[in-house]
Amino acid sequence: MHKRTFLLHDEAGTLALGASLARALAPGLTIYLHGDLGAGKTTLTRALLHAAGHHGHVKSPTYTLVEPYALELGGQTIELFHFDLYRLKSAEEFLDAGFREHFGGQRICIVEWPENGEPVLPAPDMALTFAVAGEGRKVELQGLSDKGAACLDRLDFVPNL
Repeated sequence: MHKRTFLLHDEAGTLALGASLARALAPGLTIYLHGDLGAGKTTLTRALLHAAGHHGHVKSPTYTLVEPYALELGGQTIELFHFDLYRLKSAEEFLDAGFREHFGGQRICIVEWPENGEPVLPAPDMALTFAVAGEGRKVELQGLSDKGAACLDRLDFVPNL
């Protein structure tokens, strides 16, 4: 398992990590985001989407549970689905909504609160865990598959000190 940990001193660090992660993405990734409310999961996803070329508003899918985006990645259009499962009451709701069909193929799925979709949620390629650390955040990135490890190997990020 590949692992990298960063201490981000402020929101600008979270935005920079999201932008760096966008440059390391590859089609077919499933990324889980773990952490308490307000830890930076949605902030990182917004930065990632904007850095990957999305020009519109990025809203949190807290109420819709999923927001789709079309991005250009390596000269091809890729669908990215941003899930927020915080309000999911059971894993069966995930299945009933047909969300499983969004995973796989060339699509990228980013999932906040994945624990609310277990055990039916597809396995992640990467997991990011956010923890509040004083005024900043500690973020641990784990590559859990070959695709996830390759993404971490491509990640070019040095936090501001």
